[in-house]
Amino acid sequence: MFEAFAAGLAPTKQDASMTPFDSKEFRRALGAFPTGVTVITTCDDAGKPYGVTANSFSSVSLDPPLILWSQSTTSSSYPAFRDCPRFVVNILGDHQVHVSNQFAKSGADKFREVPVKAGLGGVPIIDDCAAHLECVKVAAYPGGDHVVYLGQVEKIFRSGRHSLAFGDGRYLRTFAHDLGEVGSQTGATGLGSLKAQRIALAALPAISERIGQRTVGIAVWGNQGATIIGWEPSAHPVSPFLQAGVVVSLTQSATGVAFAAFMPPEQTQSLADEELQARSRSGQPDNGQFAQRVAEARHHGLARAVGTAASPRHQVTVNAFSAPVYDAEGNMVMAISTTCEAERLSEDWDGEVPTELLAAARELSQRLGHADA
Repeated sequence: MFEAFAAGLAPTKQDASMTPFDSKEFRRALGAFPTGVTVITTCDDAGKPYGVTANSFSSVSLDPPLILWSQSTTSSSYPAFRDCPRFVVNILGDHQVHVSNQFAKSGADKFREVPVKAGLGGVPIIDDCAAHLECVKVAAYPGGDHVVYLGQVEKIFRSGRHSLAFGDGRYLRTFAHDLGEVGSQTGATGLGSLKAQRIALAALPAISERIGQRTVGIAVWGNQGATIIGWEPSAHPVSPFLQAGVVVSLTQSATGVAFAAFMPPEQTQSLADEELQARSRSGQPDNGQFAQRVAEARHHGLARAVGTAASPRHQVTVNAFSAPVYDAEGNMVMAISTTCEAERLSEDWDGEVPTELLAAARELSQRLGHADA
């Protein structure tokens, strides 16, 4: 029976009824399945180290502990992996994109400036990874233009670092989809809020892509007001001066107006009054503009700031939008904001960027347990 089943899975020539596709289309389709990123290392009889970046790694069995990965037979390191009885699977952390890139390229010295230590059989282990598995090779199987190696794990290590991921042709950060206890621990402070912030920060690269590769940031309410805790700069960052820890204007910035509009007034009013009084003393009276911005934000569900002059921080004229993120009890816990040169970001409330930004904020709110997001 097994032989018949295996025969049914054997590669065959493409049937006339199948839709033809080329290798590029096949690669793009596979990109829809995100994977972790590993560097597989080994050494030859003379002790020379070899390494190659691979996302073809997978678990096979718990008892015995078996894993597999595949390598192109045209790889310059193929003879070393073919002949060596051992290898190490180094599962990269999300801070090791440079390591992945270095081992993905052809070159004589892939280990340059990459700290390693000797593992079982002298096989190099890359320092500071999310995890590593030291394996003995138990089998190798032909697989088209690749060979599939089966390894039995003899020693493991897990560092606790977040893993690097790869999908759709680019590196990704991983974050929890099922938040568990985060949704039940609400409020502006506490463990739940810290976990929510970590998840939101991890989601920033995807949000930036979603809104057209524009600069996007996360802000929380601190003891000095609306405070930026992280940025994801775009391919064309609005400024070289982006930094965490900046307290933004409550009355003039989109982020500040979002907190003023969607947090309880008793938490923001005193700071707003102080800021408006300071502007009046400096000869820049508000004349009701702040109240109008807050009313518009409540009407549209997100805040906006339209630049009419060069921003002191960014030194360019910018437009910006900011959307609130809520917890399970309906409290605003953070804001997602995007800022961009005015000529690259329309001030239209119903434009594609604010629409997608608001949708992203609502999805984060749902992940935090906000039922009405």
